[in-house]
Amino acid sequence: MVDIEKIRNFSIVAHIDHGKSTLADRLIQSTNTVADRDMKEQLLDSMDIERERGITIKANTVRIDYTAYNGEKYVLNLIDTPGHVDFAYEVSRSMRAVEGSLLVVDSTQGVEAQTLANVYQAIDADHEIVPVLNKIDLPASDCERVSEQIEDVIGIDASEALEVSAKSGLGIQETLEAIVTKLPHPKGERNSPLKAMLVDSWYDAYLGVVVLVRIMDGVLEKGDKIKMFSNGSVHTVDRIGVFRPEMQSTEQLGPGEIGFITASIKQVRDTRVGDTITHEKKGAEEPLPGFNPSQPVVFCGLFPVDSSEFEDLRDAIEKLALNDASFSFEMETSAALGFGFRCGFLGLLHLEVIRDRIEREYDIELITTAPSVIYHIYMKDSSCIELHNPADMPDLSKVDHLEEPRIKATILVPDDYLGDVLKLCQDRRGIQEDLTYAGSRAMVVYDLPLNEVVFDFYDRLKSVTKGYASFDYQMTGYRQDNLVKMSILVNEEPVDALSIMVHRDRAEMRGRAMCEKLKDLIPRHMFKIPIQAGHWRKSDSS
Repeated sequence: MVDIEKIRNFSIVAHIDHGKSTLADRLIQSTNTVADRDMKEQLLDSMDIERERGITIKANTVRIDYTAYNGEKYVLNLIDTPGHVDFAYEVSRSMRAVEGSLLVVDSTQGVEAQTLANVYQAIDADHEIVPVLNKIDLPASDCERVSEQIEDVIGIDASEALEVSAKSGLGIQETLEAIVTKLPHPKGERNSPLKAMLVDSWYDAYLGVVVLVRIMDGVLEKGDKIKMFSNGSVHTVDRIGVFRPEMQSTEQLGPGEIGFITASIKQVRDTRVGDTITHEKKGAEEPLPGFNPSQPVVFCGLFPVDSSEFEDLRDAIEKLALNDASFSFEMETSAALGFGFRCGFLGLLHLEVIRDRIEREYDIELITTAPSVIYHIYMKDSSCIELHNPADMPDLSKVDHLEEPRIKATILVPDDYLGDVLKLCQDRRGIQEDLTYAGSRAMVVYDLPLNEVVFDFYDRLKSVTKGYASFDYQMTGYRQDNLVKMSILVNEEPVDALSIMVHRDRAEMRGRAMCEKLKDLIPRHMFKIPIQAGHWRKSDSS
């Protein structure tokens, strides 16, 4: 059993490409946690798509043994968290499992929007934060400017920021020392009833569901009967251990420790991120605060290009759902596209990742319908319906009003492009909430409809700012607006898969754009094929 005062649990907060996974690699390598012959780039990113896009999708962990300059032996638990907004709830749970964070900022780039979103989560979780300026070996590095930016934009002291080059290994020993001297040890009572936070879970073909846990209080041992607070299900722990970074079995986990358990659990859906695990008998009375199951936000249809591959697509989707509790799906049929699935995702990146994995791992070509969000439809009989698919819009004569989801968007952009960004946000029905300056960059906060963001907002933002803007958002709630369902008719037949919800003021523009695109895509015929877009009101709905 490890002395709790010799444990340090931490995560690394960074924007994409600022060097988070490389720094994790160097910390692992310099402490001989992994033999040099087994070392590879982005060691903790296990999926091909994580490596290729340079992103982290699942929370991964590694236990590092470190002997400090004073001769004391410490156990460091690093949780490598996702950085993208789609996985914000997973990030918040991972943050609650640790006491400190390394804030990694690229010394050639400065603070970005994703850095802000995640560092605020770390501050909310009462973390001790150690700023780390990375890539100091590059000619464009400017540590003084970036330190000032960290203080101005985030508001934390960066006067003693660590200066490192994760690529070359410069400053790694100083980083390890800072972890043991500046970050606090965890708190927890061995003799209290067991409380363990479920940080993440995934499916293993041999072991069933593997659960990543952080022990808050009590001791968890092999053979214990455990209970999940969210659903009351009871399981027997058959294996317990830690990651180094491969699985290594132990007999028990005590307060402050992070490790894994298996308990012959069949489905990932039975293990919700953020849930509390306790003993079946003499367990804790109250769960840990903050449990909130993640809900899909963006929906779209996935159809096989070759209709004979429908069963293969079903198998692929069911296998992916085994490992991803936040991914939902149901069968749907379309007159134009045949049989497919209506799928729910946490956001656009989540959608892209799932689609890419189906095409790559299962070799199935897909047609993806336009992404849509969940609308609240209030009927005249006072009932409320959630609309996931515009094709399912009820009869307008029975509808009282519609509400759409709104987001708070934070955009960091160089001054030169600010005008273009403000115009883009205004065009997308945005309401400006804040505008502040830090050096030569502006931070603008907008209230935007999620519907306008899922379509092509991110691509347009990158286009008008030459790729220099960074963008992050969080859901804020629902608001009533003048929305209509727009249908596309080809040869006077409605194509259900092309139906979308739009604001009345933008309906004509979006309709024209879709008709122009279809005109180019539909092969030439010997006779005229009319292509129409329209929205129908109560008077002439049919």
